[in-house]
Amino acid sequence: MATYLSRTPASAVAAERRKFTFSCWHKRCNPAGETHLLSGNITGSSYTYLRFQTDGSLRFRLYDGGNQADIQSNDVFRDTASWYHIVLQFDSTQSTSTDRVKIYVNNRQITSLQANTYPSQDYSSWINHNSEQRINNSSDTTCYLADVHQTGNQIYAPSSFGETDSTTGEWKPKTVSGLSYGTNGFHLKFENAGAMGTDSSGNSNTFAVNSAGTNPQVTDTPSNNFANFNSLIAYLPAGSNPTVPTFSQGNLKTVTTNSGKLGGSANIQINKGKWYAEFKFVESNNAGSTIESVIGVTDSPQRLSAQFGKPGERAHDVAYIQNGNKLIGDSSTSFGASYTDGDVIGVAVDLDNDAIYFSKNGVFQNSGVPTSGSTKTGAIALTDPDSTVEGGYYFAVGEATSETSTHQANFGNAPFTISSGNADAAGHGNFEYAVPSGYFALCTRNLNTYG
Repeated sequence: MATYLSRTPASAVAAERRKFTFSCWHKRCNPAGETHLLSGNITGSSYTYLRFQTDGSLRFRLYDGGNQADIQSNDVFRDTASWYHIVLQFDSTQSTSTDRVKIYVNNRQITSLQANTYPSQDYSSWINHNSEQRINNSSDTTCYLADVHQTGNQIYAPSSFGETDSTTGEWKPKTVSGLSYGTNGFHLKFENAGAMGTDSSGNSNTFAVNSAGTNPQVTDTPSNNFANFNSLIAYLPAGSNPTVPTFSQGNLKTVTTNSGKLGGSANIQINKGKWYAEFKFVESNNAGSTIESVIGVTDSPQRLSAQFGKPGERAHDVAYIQNGNKLIGDSSTSFGASYTDGDVIGVAVDLDNDAIYFSKNGVFQNSGVPTSGSTKTGAIALTDPDSTVEGGYYFAVGEATSETSTHQANFGNAPFTISSGNADAAGHGNFEYAVPSGYFALCTRNLNTYG
């Protein structure tokens, strides 16, 4: 996702400033990040915005030298593993004040409010005005957005954009049709194809992209949620080792400092099936040290989070160390080739046969054959998931020496540039190297089928 998208409409439409619907799907990455989902005239002395506050609450504000409207939830939204569906209905033409601003999250109206100042009747917002309009004007530049709609002079219910899954009961996206967008409305799909910021509503109200960075369009969507690092580790009690990693690039980049530290663990557990992920060792400042990065799996990220210990430290963990050794139960023994800055480490986990394989730049180490099944050729044995601390494993990276290292994770949603491009057999993910036959990217569609 770009730092922000911007557009200045050619003209203001009075009716659309008084009545509009905004809908988006949003995946948070930094629960303490301030995220402007929508803003109008935000650089002026008067403005309108819908944003997540640093405390995790959701707030709509219309300011014209004073609080003309200020609606802020008591609820806080800190889940960094799931997508939220946010709907704002603004209709100042309503005679009842509490009907003039309504906010929904996952089809539930927010009614418990710490601020509840509603606009006066027929008051005009700065949305659909001919001043700069922004999407994702944020201090949290790592967030995800998808399927953004804004209408003019029309109010739509959350059911126009989403529906309840008949099997799981979860709120999910649906194909949207039949909306009237007015003059200044738009639909931004944020798909991993085509030009970013392009309006799909038919209005041609395309947004400019500001500070896009690397791979701003990704495969992680509310219809297929990919794993990323669990950034909530940074908000747990300090414990005995208070040094914590920092996360960026959609929680797919982590910087670890000091020895024996967790760099990040995936926010989706695996306990059966076959899974593949890639980790790029980006850089280090090892000053000649031969042991630094550790990449592998852990059975207990909660314990890792409390103690901030590296993967491979506990009995059921397995990791591949930068010097080429393997690390199990904090014991290091010979395994494969060393790796260095820029190398991509593939991790193939076979929980049908309780084995793990590591590759360096596409070459599996220890003559490993991930497709060998029960023979486990060149594999490192894993404890059966039922016998682990939490009944499964999590991909993880960390730091073994008193230095700083940086990793990027690709669970099929790469934060770094892919030169070749390889999907799994289900057609999901985008990897640098070929996914072993029978292994899959860690995403919800694959979990529903193979997990």
